[in-house]
This record gives sequence, C-alpha cells and structure tokens, in this order.
Amino acid sequence: MTKMPSDNQMSGADAFELVCDNLNSPNFESSVGANEDDVTFLSDLLNNIVVYGLVQAHEVLEEDPGQPVSCDNIELLRGINDDLAVLALKNQHAKELYTIIRGPYFKSVIETHDDVASKNFEALPDMFPIASTQPQIFPIHTTDAIRMVGIRKNPDESLGITVRSEENGLVVARILAGNMIDKQGLLHVGDVIKEINGQEVNSPEQMNDLLKKSNGNITMKILPTMEDLSLSTLIFLKAHFDYDPHRDNLIPSREAGLSFKDGDILQVINKDDPSWWQAKKVGDDSSGLIPSQQLEEKRKAFVRPEFDYTHNSLLCGIITKKKKKMMYHSKQSTEFDKSELAIYEEVARMPPFQRKTLVLIGAQGVGRRTFKQRLIKADPTRFASVLPHTNSPLEPGEENGESYWHVTTDEMIQDIAANKFLEYGEYEGYFYGIKLDTVRQCVRSGMMCILDISPQALKVIKVAEFMPYVVFLAAPGVEIQRNMYEWARMQRKIDKYKSERDFRSTHEESAKIERQYKHYFDLTIVNDNFDETYNRLRRAIELLSTEAQWVPITWVY
Repeated sequence: MTKMPSDNQMSGADAFELVCDNLNSPNFESSVGANEDDVTFLSDLLNNIVVYGLVQAHEVLEEDPGQPVSCDNIELLRGINDDLAVLALKNQHAKELYTIIRGPYFKSVIETHDDVASKNFEALPDMFPIASTQPQIFPIHTTDAIRMVGIRKNPDESLGITVRSEENGLVVARILAGNMIDKQGLLHVGDVIKEINGQEVNSPEQMNDLLKKSNGNITMKILPTMEDLSLSTLIFLKAHFDYDPHRDNLIPSREAGLSFKDGDILQVINKDDPSWWQAKKVGDDSSGLIPSQQLEEKRKAFVRPEFDYTHNSLLCGIITKKKKKMMYHSKQSTEFDKSELAIYEEVARMPPFQRKTLVLIGAQGVGRRTFKQRLIKADPTRFASVLPHTNSPLEPGEENGESYWHVTTDEMIQDIAANKFLEYGEYEGYFYGIKLDTVRQCVRSGMMCILDISPQALKVIKVAEFMPYVVFLAAPGVEIQRNMYEWARMQRKIDKYKSERDFRSTHEESAKIERQYKHYFDLTIVNDNFDETYNRLRRAIELLSTEAQWVPITWVY
C-alpha cells in the first residue's frame, strides 16, 4: 500500500525520499492506476542526483532565505572589469578571469541576481527582442560534419562578414563584432561556406551575386572550423589622425569601415588581415574596419600630403628628392621629428594617479613661464621647478644655485656628450641646459615638477620614468593676441614692445608646433584669456587624481 506523508514536521528532503520510495514500491502502479512507462520515467527523473540536490537547496533556503548583501552588483562588476583590464596585460590568470566576467552570460547572472535581490518581479523582460529591421538568424539542421544555418536577410543590408578563397573553399575571414551573426555565434572565423540557397559557391564574387539576388531567408551549408577560437584581444590604440571610410578608396567595403577622430581610443578586435584591422571605439559597441599601421604608413609615405585626407599635417610623411645628411643632436632634432609618422599609439587604461611632471609646450611669448610661476606660487608644497646648468661665469653678487647651476666648460661638454641633458642650447658662446638628474631629484621629493621646455625634448621626457602630463598652450589669433598685449601694457605687466609681425610669427610658430608634435599632447588649451587658461589648467591637473587615464603601454610594463 502506498505510504502517505503525515502532517507532522516532515522536511522537504524527507518528503521527497518518501515519494521516491512509493514510486519504487511494487504495488504503486495498481494503487494509483498509472501506466508502467510513465512510472518508470518519473522514477528515473526524481532519482536523478541533480534533482535531489535542488530539493536540498530549496530546503536550506526555506529554513534560512538570507538577505542580499547588495542590489547593485552590476556597478561593482564594472569596477572590477576596469581593474582587471590593467592586470590582464601582465598576468595570464587575470586575463582569463577578465575574459570570463566580461562574457554576456556572467553579466546576465549578476543582473538577474540584482533583480531578484531588489524583488523586481513586476514584469518579465523580453529576453530576446526581435526588431523588424534586424536580421533574424536561426539554426535549421546540424550534423557531425556539415551545419545548415538560416538567415533572414533584410534588403540592402550587409551580413557583416568577409570571406577569402582557399583550396578547401570559401572561408570566413572576418566577422564584424556587434552584428546579429556575431551575437548568435552560428558562424565562426575559419568556417567554410559550401553552398548558399542550395547553390555551390567558390568565390567571393559568386557569393555576392547570390546574396544580391536573395531576399528574405538565406540558407548556408557550412563546414565548421576545427580550430580553437582565440580569446578577445586586449589591444587599445589612441588614434593620431582622422579617418572617414567613405572617403577611402582602398577599403574593401566602405559600409564596413569605422570612422574615428584624432584622439579616439580604439579597441582592436582582430589583426589577422595585415592591411585592415577590426576595431571598435571604447564606449561604443559597434565595430568596423580601420587601416592597419602598415597600410597607413605606406599611404602617408607615398601619397602626396595635399591628397592625404587622413592627416591635416603638411609636415608628416613628406618624401622629397633632396636629402640632407646630419648627425642627430637634440638641438637639431626637428629635422628628424618632421619624418615621424604619428598613426596609432598603443595605450592602457590606468586608475586615477598623479603624474610626476607637468610639461608646458608652446610658442615663444605664449605665456608658459608665467603659468609655471603662477602654479608654483599658488601651491609651493605641490609644484616645483628646476634650475638650468650653464658654463657661463657667475655675475657679480650671484651665488651658485640662485638662478643657474654654474659648472666648468669641460663638465658641460662631457655631460652633453653623455646625454645627461633633457635639452640644451648655446647663447652668446655659452651653453645652457636642463639636466635629467635635476628633474629626477625634483620628482623624488614628491612634488610635481613643472617644465617649460622646447617640443624637441618631448621624445626624451615622455617615458615611464617621468610620466609627464603634456599641455600645449596654443596661441590665439593675431587680433586676440594684440588685445591681450594692450591690456597687459595698460596694467603695466609688460613693457616689451611687440609689433604686428611678432603676433603673426607667434601664431604661425604655434600652428607649426601643433602640427608636428600633437601626438605627444595630453591637453590643448588656447590661451585667449590668462585667468581662464590658468583655471582650466588647474582643473585638468586635479582631474588626474579622480579620473581614469589612458597612458602609453610602455608605462605599464
């Protein structure tokens, strides 16, 4: 006879075991009038160890349901992502963890936890919305060797894949991140497309013709790749030029291109193609093709600058028939800087931190020294500067270390030959320069060292040892310069005479510096008002301690 559970305090697990015992009893089928196959199926289901584990978990939750620690764990997950993004560059275990928690399933689990913890049960969300304007992808049939994939294609819409011809057929070379094919994961890089709508395909041109003729459903016969899919790349680049794919005659598909501006941060998703990389802008899920470093170097080396729309500089990438040989000296390095090709710079995202040095760059007379002195005067415990070295003799009544560090001519020449100077120059037969050791000493004191140096020295100072924050003080237009000069004269702050030619010279020099060295700058401020420029400079310095920063990858390793 079938045993029935009593009304006593029987636990859920005990009741579950009692039901299982009844199912296994020889008289159960006749006592309840059940079919033998149904009873066998139910018995196998309930005796499964997974089901029993769920029952035990339910009993524990019934006894002590507990309370959630937090209902906003998705924000915590974003913070962990930011921290791991840096560690993943140096540690393989961190990279593996970063890949796991960035996955959509892990994020969905956390979001579900937050919904349950906040008792957000009012309405079930539409987990898989299907917009009429988006392609619908669904599997049709799967075998061990061949897969059939069905796609509902909208007219004039790209599939978001590129292919290449190989000996074994038409191979998927790239899948653009963010489109429906990428999200569903039914196609992978390396898959071989054998047929489209029942017709064999052997070339990209034939595939394009079939797709143009196809409206609505498209059926593909796929030979899956046996290669392991690689982990998402963690390469971030700072772009140093503007790019518009619709103006590029070299790109395979202009619709598949990704436009970006100078200064944008790009995450590279795929670099398999030597000419075209797949990337997306940080903060934007849509991806596309961008020219590779190699392709853009060739373009800038062989395309006349007036026809190279991707760069506004008339100095970078110019090749002339006349060549000038010269030894490399820091004071003559402008000749070499002109040939630098600023394309991409690999960067890493760092948590907020204070830079070691503040470098002010600008044309002569733009106010670099004024801002340096004002910053030091406002907070002498935080900001400091360094004194130049010179082999000039001491002035009457001058003490060594008061305005300059005076050394002998032999010492000066030896230190210059040993590359101990950040920059140096010659004036009226004497050398003047800033030694790297004085900068190091200032940094070790814990203060932010302010340097107003020539732009040629940027390549020496912009390294991990000095971690500079480079601010370019751009000169305003000639008319604004004239007004600022007249106001300063009325305030008796300056007595030096400046002509209209001086204003034009300052503006032209400023524009030249910006064209040639813009890829070194962290911030550009047009100095059209001394007080407003100073306030903007101070705010930018303060934000370094509160906001994450993108820095050269060499600073991380």
